[in-house]
Amino acid sequence: MSVTILLTMCLCFALSISVAVAIGVSSLLGIWMSHVPMVISVKEMYAAINRFPLAAIPFFILAGNLMETGGISRRLVDFAKSLVGGIRGGLAATCVLTCMIFASVSGSSVATTFAIGSILIPSLVKHGYPTPYAAALQATSAELGVIIPPSIPLIIYGVSAEVSIGELFIAGFGPGLLIGGVLMAFVIIYARWKGYGDRDHEGRLPVLTATRSAAFALFMPVIILGGIYGGVFTPTEASVAAVFYALLIGGVVHRELSFSDLGTILRKSVISSSVILFIIANAGLFSYLITRAGVPDQIGAYLRETLQSPALFMLGINLALFFIGMFIETSASIIVLGPILAPVAAGFGIDPVHFGLVMVVNLALGMITPPFGVNLFAACTVAKISLDAIITRLAPFVLVIFACLMVITYVPQLSLGLRDLVYPDAAKHSPAYRK
Repeated sequence: MSVTILLTMCLCFALSISVAVAIGVSSLLGIWMSHVPMVISVKEMYAAINRFPLAAIPFFILAGNLMETGGISRRLVDFAKSLVGGIRGGLAATCVLTCMIFASVSGSSVATTFAIGSILIPSLVKHGYPTPYAAALQATSAELGVIIPPSIPLIIYGVSAEVSIGELFIAGFGPGLLIGGVLMAFVIIYARWKGYGDRDHEGRLPVLTATRSAAFALFMPVIILGGIYGGVFTPTEASVAAVFYALLIGGVVHRELSFSDLGTILRKSVISSSVILFIIANAGLFSYLITRAGVPDQIGAYLRETLQSPALFMLGINLALFFIGMFIETSASIIVLGPILAPVAAGFGIDPVHFGLVMVVNLALGMITPPFGVNLFAACTVAKISLDAIITRLAPFVLVIFACLMVITYVPQLSLGLRDLVYPDAAKHSPAYRK
């Protein structure tokens, strides 16, 4: 049965059927072949999305769209440019820094691509950067949207693998800052090597002026993340607070958000949220089937016998996830593989929070690698170029992110150091501590 399901799924992929539908069709076939009542499929799909933490997904997406329309994203761009835009390559570094700040509220890489890319891609092109490079840079920088908390994939991993979302969020800062810092250094060096960005200083506001303009926007991450770690509200409640804050700032303070904009914003947010939740529902049914067939136990036993050390296990998992991320959407991959691989990782003494960060960072690479990189499609849409035009510009960015992934993988304290300070009791209960 398992082989038939996988073959059906691969056939659907080959026919360019969407990932969510491919998983759903193959899962329904598995239900029928197992002679299980078909009503079970409805029950399992509903159970997969009937989880309180998942309510954060539509609210964070809505908050990101409100920020884009309400002028918050533009002010963040001006603020980031005032800090790093005065040097050669500074505009490219501005793209990375702005995405880091925007990611700390939106939690979505696609939302970050559209919100920041619609401003910075035309600006990069105007300042002499090639359009394909500008699109590749934006797609890669927006990847930080799924690493720096609050992060929708981290929420999905926490729900799937039954890991504390608060711990995952605090652990995401180290990897996010590492990737952001390395990317900024890389784009500055690359710009000087290629001769880009000699006019990056043009249009740069003084730091104090840009800071005053972006003050309310910059206070937004403080409210959201401070509220979570201060125990004021849960991550799900924080997503609702983000929506209200974006409405208040965009509509009352900046006065760039009107009632006529809300219909378009809500429609776009509903569509984006529905796509993610539909994937989660179908992936939940698929997870039920493979668990019922004993596949997780078989995979765990095979990995323990084949990869007999934690270092080899993490290397093998990273290579496998890299290729999986190229073909399967990040949320679906986490829902299906998280419950399978997290217990195996724990068996090797790997903290599930650390493993979750490695998994999310790795699968996020799939957002900027063909053939199904969602960030690529979003960036190409904004830049109005074809996908093949951007491919050659991606290789250096992919190598940089992969190098950071290796550091995150083999230096666990980069993820767990801050977590252990904020949640000291968590370290005592981790598999690594017990070992």
